[in-house]
Amino acid sequence: MKLLSVAIPCYNSEAYMRHAVETLLVGGEEVEILIVDDGSKDATYEIGKELEEQYPAIVRVIHQENGGHGSAVNTGLREATGIYFKVVDSDDWVKEEGLLQVLELLKGMVKDGVNLDMLICNYVYEKVGEKRKKVIHYRTTLPQNQIFTWDDVSHFKLGKYILMHSVIYRTKLLRDCGLKLPEHTFYVDNIYVYQPLPYVKTMYYMDLNLYRYFIGREDQSVNENNMMKRIDQQLFVTKTIIDLHDLYKIKNKKLRNYMMRYLGIMMTISSVFLMKIGDEESRRKKDEIWEYLKNKDKRIYKKISRTMLGAASKLHSRAGQEFVETGYTIARKIFKFN
Repeated sequence: MKLLSVAIPCYNSEAYMRHAVETLLVGGEEVEILIVDDGSKDATYEIGKELEEQYPAIVRVIHQENGGHGSAVNTGLREATGIYFKVVDSDDWVKEEGLLQVLELLKGMVKDGVNLDMLICNYVYEKVGEKRKKVIHYRTTLPQNQIFTWDDVSHFKLGKYILMHSVIYRTKLLRDCGLKLPEHTFYVDNIYVYQPLPYVKTMYYMDLNLYRYFIGREDQSVNENNMMKRIDQQLFVTKTIIDLHDLYKIKNKKLRNYMMRYLGIMMTISSVFLMKIGDEESRRKKDEIWEYLKNKDKRIYKKISRTMLGAASKLHSRAGQEFVETGYTIARKIFKFN
């Protein structure tokens, strides 16, 4: 059994996937690198086979018909033999020294019989054209270098939420919570980090910059124009998150509040892009997503609606739109998210 399985979803990734794999090889045979070729039309599979032949004890390439990012993650999770599981997108990479520290920690946890559910590390925005890299850390939110629970967590500031880039889950936990991401859908990484949370009992935070998140290509899903083109997929993911959990059945108040705030951010993002599109159909869709939340749980609807962004996101007025777009522009400059 491997210590850590890393799934690399690949679609037409010939230009950059090799770098992602090479940064993981430092982990040696304790790491299992699963290259999931999601029906690529370029040399992705051939590069994967070449790497598999070079490192047969570490790299495994899996070919599948195109099913999208979520499908590739599902395949990686199904095939994983590691005690822990991480996703690294094919245009991203990890810092080798950080990976070695992570593996040393996980090895110690396994040796001592500690059932660690989630390991959290920092991630860095590798944004094209930016000399100063934005580091997302959790120093003021999470205890460092110790096992902790949701009771020990402080307030998550805007832009400091747990994302796919920052987490390593226990593989069995992901399987036990029934995680299966939608196929042919973008933005499913939100489901990946949200669905398992009520199952997470023990956590550990290492204040190291492990994950390097490349951003700036025009074809990336988080590109603003692409997010507007794919707004229906963003809405689908938001509705899925609304349906995943009855938040008021979650007994831990800090966890419940965090998940509610995360849902609020999803609602705001959907509303902002619909407002930016600005046509009659988009206004209808914005009303519909808020009505969907209201029908699911009026208490959660009221709580999110009472926040400043939530209230502004529901408005049709020009003032409301300007308020939300200004907040979006400021957040985009600060947090470099697209």
